[in-house]
Amino acid sequence: MQLSQTFTRSPFANDILLCGFLLFIASLCVPSRQAGAQVRPSAGIAAPADVAGSSARDPLVDTAFDHFYSMDFDRSIQEFQKIADRHPNDPSATNHLLSTILMRELYRMGAMNTGEYANDSFIGQAHRAADPKVKERIKQLVERAESLEEQELKANSNNVDALYARGVTRAQFSLYTALIERAWFSALRNAVGARHDHERVLELNPNYLDAKLVVGAHNYVVGSLPWSVKAAIAIVGLSGTKEKGLQYLREVADSSGENSVDAKVVLALFLRREHRYDEARAYMHDLAGRYPRNYLFPVEEANLLRSGGHLQEAAAAYRKVWQNGREGKYGTLHYEISAWGLGELLRSQKDHSGAAAAFELVSQSADPDIETLQKANLAAGEMYDLLQQRDLAMKKYQTVLAENGSTPPAEKARAYMKEAYRE
Repeated sequence: MQLSQTFTRSPFANDILLCGFLLFIASLCVPSRQAGAQVRPSAGIAAPADVAGSSARDPLVDTAFDHFYSMDFDRSIQEFQKIADRHPNDPSATNHLLSTILMRELYRMGAMNTGEYANDSFIGQAHRAADPKVKERIKQLVERAESLEEQELKANSNNVDALYARGVTRAQFSLYTALIERAWFSALRNAVGARHDHERVLELNPNYLDAKLVVGAHNYVVGSLPWSVKAAIAIVGLSGTKEKGLQYLREVADSSGENSVDAKVVLALFLRREHRYDEARAYMHDLAGRYPRNYLFPVEEANLLRSGGHLQEAAAAYRKVWQNGREGKYGTLHYEISAWGLGELLRSQKDHSGAAAAFELVSQSADPDIETLQKANLAAGEMYDLLQQRDLAMKKYQTVLAENGSTPPAEKARAYMKEAYRE
């Protein structure tokens, strides 16, 4: 649905939109494996290993997840497709495939930079359009997963695995409707549904640790909202505190469970919003070491160093990611975002010459992300204007317009061509 201009300008609307996004932020990198050994079944509750056709013990699952977290999405999709084919009646197998296809498309669209979600500006942030064929595939997988889940729940309404799987499907569809369809209120409804499913799982089996990921994230978000919004959502039975949310997330993150990676990513995002940069950085440092081919983890570590005031260390971290990328350690992934981060850091220090040089590095990547490249060219032009190098600035603005003349950076470039940029 489209929001009216009047409504989107109101602070209350922004709070609702923020709530809607953060309630499903846990899905940003979560294919959500089944809990396996973490579950101690109660009477009438089926355990993952006991479910006919379950993919929990498929030997290809671990390999597929390793490729997923290393951002080798194509290989991960191939592997999860094989798993889904082997276990056609297991909704978790469908969810794995759904999640990986969704993440690959978000990456292609340029919507995987966690720095955008450190504040509320993401609400108006648009990226490249999604591929219509991929959108249709995602919807088909959502329908397939929901059908399997409802069949299991019809047979046994206390089936914790089916409830958990349905919550995962709803969370993934929430992410899809928000970041791809930009339908914030529809996303919020699905996010709330995911929370209710996972709360029910914990009621039936408190040892089902994976369910604390979404429930913990929701508790943190609700606890962060203004009192007026809390009062409004309390009418529909939603409540929570930051402390409980962070506690749940730490339990999952610090465990040996299969959602620990996801919990660390969510925790880092929330801790960044709380200005607890060192704690958030520890989680990113751990993941960067565990998945060395994923450039997002060390870039986020550099972002957190910068936010925490460790500027020299942050600059060194950005440069290390850039150098690793130049040496091929990230394959064809868009590691050039590290050069953008370095440029922004140097810009904040009034090192306009150094910032310009950093922004220029983006174009030296073999296949730079087009949005990052355009932003970097605009920023380089701004630095050249501040350095009184008008000819170089004009060339950069012309490059911005040549790349795509209908974007916000292009609008700024036109303005700066008429009047030089000034801080």
